[in-house]
Amino acid sequence: MSKKIMLLAPHAMLSALSVFAALLFALCSSVEAQQSAKVPRIVFLSTASLSSLSPWLEAFRQGLRELGYVEGRNIAIEYRSAEGNVDRLPELAAELARLKVDCIITAGPTPTRAAKQATSTIPIIMTTYGGDPVADGTVASLARPGGNITGLTNVSTDLAGKRLELLKEAIPKLSRVAFFSDARSSSIDLKETEATARLLKIQLISLEIRSLEELENAFPSIAKRRADAFITDRGGFFNTHQTRIIELAAKHRLPGMYTEQEFVVAGGLMTYATSIPDLYRRAATYVDKILKGRKPGDLPVEQPTKFELVINLKTAKQIGLTIPPNVLARADKVIR
Repeated sequence: MSKKIMLLAPHAMLSALSVFAALLFALCSSVEAQQSAKVPRIVFLSTASLSSLSPWLEAFRQGLRELGYVEGRNIAIEYRSAEGNVDRLPELAAELARLKVDCIITAGPTPTRAAKQATSTIPIIMTTYGGDPVADGTVASLARPGGNITGLTNVSTDLAGKRLELLKEAIPKLSRVAFFSDARSSSIDLKETEATARLLKIQLISLEIRSLEELENAFPSIAKRRADAFITDRGGFFNTHQTRIIELAAKHRLPGMYTEQEFVVAGGLMTYATSIPDLYRRAATYVDKILKGRKPGDLPVEQPTKFELVINLKTAKQIGLTIPPNVLARADKVIR
């Protein structure tokens, strides 16, 4: 049985080889491009524990998803927490500077300052700057921050005074209030609270807290001084010890006014505050703009636009407090 062998003409064979070579080159180029494509790496830096920030971080990730970012595919997100120990922040910030990440997202003034000291080139986005970033020297101005820092501040001019007013409405016989501040950072709320206390003829007991031990000792101290309620200042220290604060408040049957909604969800009495999840969600837009080439110094620092009064009615009943109907009617959310 004879076999037929088909031979390609020289020019046809050259043509086929050329096509094959072109395909091979295109394939190799595509693989090389995929290997060299850099997935942006952003890192979240905080004083507070990540567990206490969980609802806010989810709002941040949700904001990124809405903008088309899929974690693990076109963006990498990492987290660094000092777990309440502010002395660790410079070390953590220096690590991020060495890693040359694409962006550092900070929660609060202390992590922001640590990041600023560590790098002047990596973009830094503030999510909840609880102070005046211009007065602190963090940015040149809100409209034109300059440098490598921008983001959001959670400060409103009369928020602290409004908290005391609402506490007075919720507890009409209120005459003495304790104010807990973090001794390691300046409080912009204390002066405003003091001014409102004078107007309302309320005695303010100011206590600076440096450690968990001091915090635990503060509650029996203010109970002996016949405080009718207490207010916590903003800051990572109080966020980190959220659970313990709520336990101590329940033990001493003291009404508490907090700076974040998460305290009330966890069992605290009430809060009137900026919507922190809203700030975290908005922080994602800064990440998007910076990754697309915008300079942080050209992006205005934004202030809060959404505020909420939240009351835990279950907690009020547990400590024997009756919240007036007119106050309940004004609440954005009541936990029963």
